[in-house]
Amino acid sequence: MTYYIKPDKYYNYSLIPEWLQGTLIRNGPGLFSLGETRYNHWFDGMALLHSFTIKKGEVTYRSKYLQGDTYNSNMQANRIVVSEMGTMAYPDPCKNIFSKVITFLSHTIPDFTDNCANNIIKYGNDYHATSETNYIRKIDPMTLETQDKVDYLKYLPVNIVASHTHYDKEGNSYSMGTCIAEKGKTKYTLFKVPGGNGSPPLKSAEVVCTVPCRSLLTPSYYHSFGMTDNYFVFIEQPLKLDVLKMATAYLRRVSWASCMKFHPEDSTLIHLIDRKTKKEVGIKFYTGAMAVYHQVNAFEDDGHVVFDVICYDDNSLYEMFYLDKLKEQMGANTMYCKPKCKRFVLPLSDMGETGEDLVKLKYTTASAVKEKEGKVLCQGEVLCDGVELPRINYNFNGKKYRFSYMCCVDISPVATKIVKFDAETKQKIEWSGGDGFASEPVFIPRPDAVDEDDGVVLTCIINAKPAQGGFLLVLDGRSFKEVARACIDVDFHMDMHGYFIPDSS
Repeated sequence: MTYYIKPDKYYNYSLIPEWLQGTLIRNGPGLFSLGETRYNHWFDGMALLHSFTIKKGEVTYRSKYLQGDTYNSNMQANRIVVSEMGTMAYPDPCKNIFSKVITFLSHTIPDFTDNCANNIIKYGNDYHATSETNYIRKIDPMTLETQDKVDYLKYLPVNIVASHTHYDKEGNSYSMGTCIAEKGKTKYTLFKVPGGNGSPPLKSAEVVCTVPCRSLLTPSYYHSFGMTDNYFVFIEQPLKLDVLKMATAYLRRVSWASCMKFHPEDSTLIHLIDRKTKKEVGIKFYTGAMAVYHQVNAFEDDGHVVFDVICYDDNSLYEMFYLDKLKEQMGANTMYCKPKCKRFVLPLSDMGETGEDLVKLKYTTASAVKEKEGKVLCQGEVLCDGVELPRINYNFNGKKYRFSYMCCVDISPVATKIVKFDAETKQKIEWSGGDGFASEPVFIPRPDAVDEDDGVVLTCIINAKPAQGGFLLVLDGRSFKEVARACIDVDFHMDMHGYFIPDSS
């Protein structure tokens, strides 16, 4: 569907800035039942793409389901026939025995879904919808039409790939995936996709570095990683996928998600990779058990690598997004493991005495204590809590920064407020949508801006009241005050992540 809309006159305190020209694409689950079958988990829903094209102060809204193989198979059968992480699909009881055997074999050695409902990433000049399987889907960013199905395994030995990608100023993309039990080894693979017009872009992909997994058949789950000018930061957390249990999940009639467990007795390993040597540094950094989905930023400062992450004490967050539990949370305050935004500091030299704190930066209480055998125990500084889905001015990615823009989830994992956080002063500025739910805020810098927060923040607000549409909210990046909103008379869905494409003209 396509809607052409103007900023709401009542709420339009000033016009959408003339310099703001481009398209915001957002991705997330949008269809949760087919025929008599329904998904168990919110993350499993069929991918629904949204776009907001801003031009000359007006906004064009489009939405379209990602029509990949999974979508088409489900629609043709009018039931869920392709399994997702939290929902195992079983054949129609009326199917013959041959069809049932084929279904069993496809789950023992799984051919994963191409229901890419998590994020939008760019490789070369192509845009793709992505989840965390070996499949991504190329899309037309203007029409949202579904295009080529891309299999990472044709170009790289990766069975699982993180949803978040980093970009450098030359247009190169950096991603990370897991290679499971290849030649008796399981490893994490960091790879680069060159920018430019190469087609398909992954044909030119090159492996930057591999990191051996500490356990052959229980690799760490991860959603993102950090990047500075000279280093990559990868967190190998004790949230693990049990490969053998995943292979037998279908037979045991349980979901693949049930094979992902948090191990609080294990430490979290922090891998620091030198971008020039393409190898890990010699220091073995680690911290206590934690679950991390999103990195905020990482940067270098006076012989240290500083990186900020959103972390949890366990993996209960995933459990809270089962649809039955999600409905229960909508009507009441929910007790859950509230996330913390933590700052960790990795000293680039381990020169010092055993037991000495190697962090010399004065502006943080984070510590890194030298131990024996080249180990360094890191303790993070809590910058703030109750926040998730962090975004920054990406011009400051990998560089020292102050400001981040996040969803406020201090009461529930479903946000009703967004916040601007100053890492230097520790001050927060909040915007509240009243009865609405807020999506991930995306910062768009003003062209030629000097100040870090000179720009606007875009976020979608989903109206909690039935039959009332949502709106695209435009906030001033400095004051965090509302600039404009474009109201849309359609039911929005909560989504996950978005990508802004500036108008090339």
